[in-house]
Parts: sequence; structure tokens; C-alpha cells
Amino acid sequence: MRLFAAFAVCSVLLAQPKPVTLDAVFEYKPDPLPATIWNPEGGRLLLIQGKTLRLLNADTGKTTDLADLKDIESKAVDPKPGQKPFGWQNRRVASPRPEWSADSQRLLIVQGGDLFLLDVPSRQWTQLTATPEAEEDAHLSPDGRTVAFRRGPDLYAADVANRRERRLTTNGSDTLWNGKLDWVYPEELDLGRAWWWSPDSQSIAYLQFDVSVETVHPHVDASGIQALSEPQRFPKAGTPNASVRLGVLPARGGRTRWMEIGPTANTLIARVQWLPSGKQLAVQRLSRIQDRLELLTADAATGRVQTLLEEKDPAWVNLHDALHFFADGRFLWASERSGYRHLYLYSATGQLERPLTSGNWEVSAFDGLDSTFVYFTGTKESPLQRHLYRVPLAGGQPARVTIDPGTHTVSMAPNAAFYIDTHSSLTTPPSRTLRRSNGATVAVLHEANRKVLAEFAVLPVEPVQFSANGIDFYGQVIKPAGFTPGRKYPAIVMVYGGPHSQTVRDAWPGLNWEQALAARGFVVWRMDNRGAGGRGHVWETPLHRQFGKTELADQLLGVDYLMKQGYVDEKRVGIYGWSYGGYMTLYSLANAPETFAAGISGAPVTDWRLYDTIYTERYMGLPAQNEEGYKESSAVTHASKIKGKLLIVHNFQDDNVLFQNAQHMIDALQKANKPFELMFYQQKSHGVVGSARRHLLETTTSFFERTLKP
Repeated sequence: MRLFAAFAVCSVLLAQPKPVTLDAVFEYKPDPLPATIWNPEGGRLLLIQGKTLRLLNADTGKTTDLADLKDIESKAVDPKPGQKPFGWQNRRVASPRPEWSADSQRLLIVQGGDLFLLDVPSRQWTQLTATPEAEEDAHLSPDGRTVAFRRGPDLYAADVANRRERRLTTNGSDTLWNGKLDWVYPEELDLGRAWWWSPDSQSIAYLQFDVSVETVHPHVDASGIQALSEPQRFPKAGTPNASVRLGVLPARGGRTRWMEIGPTANTLIARVQWLPSGKQLAVQRLSRIQDRLELLTADAATGRVQTLLEEKDPAWVNLHDALHFFADGRFLWASERSGYRHLYLYSATGQLERPLTSGNWEVSAFDGLDSTFVYFTGTKESPLQRHLYRVPLAGGQPARVTIDPGTHTVSMAPNAAFYIDTHSSLTTPPSRTLRRSNGATVAVLHEANRKVLAEFAVLPVEPVQFSANGIDFYGQVIKPAGFTPGRKYPAIVMVYGGPHSQTVRDAWPGLNWEQALAARGFVVWRMDNRGAGGRGHVWETPLHRQFGKTELADQLLGVDYLMKQGYVDEKRVGIYGWSYGGYMTLYSLANAPETFAAGISGAPVTDWRLYDTIYTERYMGLPAQNEEGYKESSAVTHASKIKGKLLIVHNFQDDNVLFQNAQHMIDALQKANKPFELMFYQQKSHGVVGSARRHLLETTTSFFERTLKP
């Protein structure tokens, strides 16, 4: 009997979830969900799981194996040997994914820098190129007869039938790039490519970047015996952007016709697409400080440009991808003129026909349409959730399609008959389901994996809504393991704070560092201040022309709310942030020293004159026209006011927030005789990844243990 009781006790103990440790956070890997690519008709879906390609029949939900990419990759030609400087291609440039032909019979595949064509019915593939130089940004012509691509700074095309290759542009150089994006356009405009086939396969439209006027940042890779110079073109606020032209050239080769869009010293070519006729291009042109957006049409044959519509805003105009042209010339367009992004239907001449959505909520994404409905993702239920809706094209009220509370990310078939629904919530790990357009389930492609919830003592993330100064805010709190009412705990405020980014969402957070901190006895708090995404343009604009002040005022209201709950020690409050959040850590330590005892600033912008043109000028204007705003928004300006403990973390070769930012802050702190700690990493990215991330977790956790606990 005693033996049975002992066995039972041991079984219970063995079944107890483990506390979340730093090792568990480092080793946690979310389930890899396969990449999905719809075929042009919308009846089949390509699934990419690791190196395996599979086909899914949307009607039945059944999958079949198609190809192994390892076999294809083995035939690619190795690149030229030798150490080369890092290229600094922006991470938002469209990655080479398989591309369907217009008839859905073939797939263009880029592997190892070479191009391959896979015949879907036979499962046989053909190698189109075999060169030591990489073929990049490759796309099939709509008629499937030609593949065009970029090699270095120039565009090329090759006939699929005989693989005969021709060079389309010949003047590319180290500073003149044809069909190739610079660093800042994809980073801040979300523009993923710089050339486009015409619908009739006869022409190619492309952007030409002259980057010679952009400032150069002198990165150095010192990891080897000999240091290697790796300069990056990085236009800083107030300095010249690349000079950009839009041209159209014949796909068989010939002279480029340049569109008459005008000089781009004070404008940005933000979006380009062909109209269905193939005779005109739609171009979205932004003013440099982005308070005016023009939708233009450019005649591909003559280059002449006309204005279809114009959006203006006293703060800034946000870009979007909700533009669809119908065969009759009418078009769908999104605008935030009401303070919230909504969908509108326009005539072919740019006259408003009717709004399709309205209200104090926003359309987050345009997902697709059919002959009857327009489908979109929005926040109508809650700014913390995302749901798929549909609204009649003829007019009417939106109807919600997705059911489960939380966040739904949608990939809709081109014919809008099906969609992939990736869903999660604060309490539910991600799942993926194939559904019909009315929401009916066809097949579950990935069940929510709850193993982590059974294995670890994942603490509840409690949603919070509160009002202060007449403003409604949303936040989240994780109470520490073994929480005891009446006891006072140290707290860590997790902050981002910058425009558009929304950190308080009803979405699965994973097994993250916040859980490990709570397991060690910290209260973890986060809230979204004004400026965050998900609540409309009206919620963002208080940040216009001065960063830091509004964000901190709101964050302090959140800390005040937290203190009123009675379980946080007001003398032991820390703050942590990365990127804009790193900036907010510095700004908060300096301007609210009585609130924050310690802070970790990761990869911070310390002076907004050191950040890129397009992001900074959108919100702050030009430095010459807003000197006081730039000065007061700079963490360097306020360095002498910091009293709390400070740890600064940065990568030496951060391509986004340059290490120069840390250097300026370090200099200001030393001149003010302020003590602080530093941790640098030898990586060429904005975040710390790989094995170094374990070191980062241990370093940051140890810092808060030392500075916030008795």
C-alpha cells in the first residue's frame, strides 16, 4: 500500500509542468508552418515544408508530394570563391519563392542562385541557368515563354524553350541599379521588388536607383585576422535619398521609355503596378515628408502621367496595398481620411462612387474579392483581434467570416473561393485551416500544438483595459509564479512605443523571455501608448514632430495603474525595450528617473538624425525644419538626467539602427559622468540571433536580478 502511494506521488510530481527557464526559452522553437503559394486559378496550393514541395487540392484538402528541393539544389553552380564584403540587402526584399506559371502547369524555382523550371504534371524539372553569379528576383512572363531576372545591377531575360539569354539593361554599376532596390525603400516603404512584367508579356517596367548620392556608413567586419571594410549606403534624416526613375523597356530588348514622374529629390515612388489593359502603369508617389500621396497613371508608350486621386494629411499619409483595378477601369482604394483606414470604390476617372466600410475601427488588410464580395481583415470586433470580413461590392454592412476569438491571418485564393486561416490567441497556439470563403472547413492543415502548455508552467497573460485622462488604454500583465496577494514584487515594463507597432494583441506569444522573468518572481507589464497600431490613424498622430514625450506620458499612466493594483514595489520598477523600445528605455530613464530604477536599452536610436530618411522624416519632418523637435526627441540630449541603472546592448554591425547610435549615447553618458553597463555582439543584424541569444538572455536577466531584487 505504501509502495503504491509512493508511486502515485512520484507520478504526480513527474506530471507537474516545469517552470519556464532561460534554457527553455532559448531552446523553444515554434512549430514551423509551411509556406503556402496559391496557383493562379485558386484551386491548388503549393506547400513548402523544409526542402519538400507538396500540392494541396483545395476542393478535397488532399496533398501529394511534388518535388524535393535538395535534388534541385545539388545541381546549382557554386558561387565564385573568395571573401566578399557583406551585401547589406534589406531583409524585406522579397525572398526567392517558387512561382506558378499563369497556366498553373509549371513552377519557377530559384535554388543556389540558379533557375529551374518544374513541370507540375510530370514532376520533371529543367535547369534554366548554371552560372557562378546569382540570378535574383526572377519571374516568369504571363505567357510562360520567358523568364526575366536580375544579375548584379542589370536586368536579363532568357527564353524558356531554348534558354537563350539576353541582357536588357547595360549601364548598371556599383551606384546605378536597374531593377534593384536600395536599403531604405524596402525597409520603410515595404516595397519588395523593383521590376514588373506587363500583362501581355511584351514589356517590363522597372525602377532605376542612382544611389551615388546616398551617404555611406563605414561598417567594418573585424572577426578575421584582417578587418574587412563593408560599407553600407544608408541615407540619414535630411540627407539625399537615391534618385529613382521608372522606365518601361521591351522584353526582347531595346530602348527604355522613362515615365514623366519628375525628379525624386523630394518625392518617393512607393508603389508600381500594371493596369489590366497593359497600356498603363499605376504609380503611388509620396512627398518626401509623406504628407501627400498621389495615385498616378503613366502611359507606357509615351511616358505621360495623369493624377487619378490625391490624399493629404497634416501629419502623414500611411501607405497600403489595398489597390485593385477592375477590367472596366474602376478601382478599389483604401484611405484614412476619416481617421481610420477604410475601403472605397472609385470610378475609372478617379471619382468616388461609394465607401464600402466605415466606423471607428480599421481595415488592416485587403485580402481579395470575387464578383459579389470584397474580403478584408479588420478590427471591427476589437483592436486586439483580427478577423476576416466580407462586404458586398454593391454596398452593405460587413459580415464577419472567422469565428474563433483571437488573431486570424488570411491568405486568400486569387478567385476568393478558399482561404488559409492561421489562427492563435493568448491561450491558443497557432493552427492552420483551409476554409471556403464562407468560413466552412475543408481541411485542418496544422493542429494547435499544446505540448508546451502541458510541459511548462506557462503563466496567464492577463488582458487589461483602463482609462486615464479620458483615454482608453489596453495592456497585459503576467503575475509572478506563486503570486501571493499582499506581497510587493519587482516589475519590468516591456515597451516598444513607436508608430504602428502593436504589442498588446490577442495572439499566441510563445514560450518567451517574459515567462522566464515571471517564473523568477517579476511582474511583467506592457501597454500600448498612443502611436501604436490597430487603433486607426487618429491614434497615431499625437507623435507627429516629437518622439518620446507622448509615449512616455502614456506609459507613466500605465505604471500608475499598475501601482494601484497593490502588488508592485514602486522602488523596484525596471524598463526594457529594443529598437524604438531601446530608445524609449533611455528617454524614460532620463525623463522619469523617479519611476524607473533600472533599464535595458537594446539597439536604441539615440539621436533621430542618425536614423534613415524615410522613417524619420515621415513622423518628424526634415531636421532643418524641426530642429527643436529633433533636439528634444534625442536621448543624447537628456543623457545627463539619467539616474537609474542602465545596460546598453547593441550589435557592432547593425544595419538598421547603426552602432553609431550607441557610440553617441556612450559619449554623452561619459561626459555627464554617468555610470552604465555595455554588452556588444559581433553580428550583422538588428537583433541578436543564434547561439549568442542565450548569452543575451542570461545577461539581461542577470542585470534585472541585480538591480531590481533586494
